[in-house]
Amino acid sequence: MKKYFSLVLFAHSIFALPFAIIGFFLATYITDASFTLPIFILMLCCMVFARNAAMAFNRYLDRDIDAMNPRTAMRDIPAGKISASQALTFTLLNCMLFIAATWFINPLCFYLSPIALAVILGYSYTKKFTALCHIVLGIGLGLAPLGAYLAVTGTFNIVPIFFSLAVIFWVSGFDIIYALQDEEFDKDHKLNSIPTFFGKKNALHISETFHGLSVIFITLPVFYIDLGWLYYIGVLFYISLLIYQHIIISPSDLRRVNRAFMTTNGIASVIFALFFLLDIWL
Repeated sequence: MKKYFSLVLFAHSIFALPFAIIGFFLATYITDASFTLPIFILMLCCMVFARNAAMAFNRYLDRDIDAMNPRTAMRDIPAGKISASQALTFTLLNCMLFIAATWFINPLCFYLSPIALAVILGYSYTKKFTALCHIVLGIGLGLAPLGAYLAVTGTFNIVPIFFSLAVIFWVSGFDIIYALQDEEFDKDHKLNSIPTFFGKKNALHISETFHGLSVIFITLPVFYIDLGWLYYIGVLFYISLLIYQHIIISPSDLRRVNRAFMTTNGIASVIFALFFLLDIWL
C-alpha cells in the first residue's frame, strides 16, 4: 500500500479535495438537499479513485520519459519499486471502483463517469501534442467541485461552475510554474508545454494571467449567493498565496518551485475551503 501511495503521490490530493468538499456543502447550502453521510463518503471515494487512476496512468504512460529525465528518474516505475503492469492494473481497478461508486450516487453521475475518466486519463497524452496540456490538467481537477455538487443534487448550477473554472485556471497556472523545471528536457525530447513554447518569462506571465482569472471566478459567487465576511477573508488569503508563489519564482531562479507548487497551493486550497465552510455554517 505504501508503494501505491508513493506511485500516485497521495499527498497531492490536497489540491482538489478541499474544492470537492466546497462543492458538496455548497449544494446543501443553496438547495433543499440535506447532508447525507453515505453520499459524502461516496463522493470522497470517487475523488480518491479518480485521482489514483489519473496519477497511476500518468506514471505508466511516462515511464520511459521519466527514466531519461534526471529529475524524475527515481519515480517508482523507473526506479523499479513498482512494475508497469502493476501500475496499469492499479489504474484499471481504480477506474472500475470510480464507476461503481458513481452508480450508488445518482444516475447523472454514473452516466457522466466515463467522460470524467476520459478527461483525467486523457491528460497523460496531451504533452505529446499540445502546449495546452496544463489546461487539460486543470479541467481534470476542476471537475471536483461540480462533480461533488452533482452528487448531492443531480442538477447543474452556475455557482459550482464558477468554482470549477477557478480551479481550472488555478491548477493550469501552478502547473506551468512546475513545468519550468523541465523546459530544456522537454525541448530536447519534443514534449509540449507552455514554457517550451513561449519560454520561461512569457510562461510566467501566462501563469499570472491564469491565476488572475482564477481570482475572478472565485469572487463571482458573491453576486449569486449569500456569503459573508469570512468568505471574503478566505478569498484574500487565496489571492495572497497566489501572489506569493509568483514572488518567489523567477525565470532565473527556480529553486523554490516545489514550495510554490506543493506547499503554497496546498495551503491555499485548505484555508480557502475552511473559510468557505465556516462562512456558510455561521
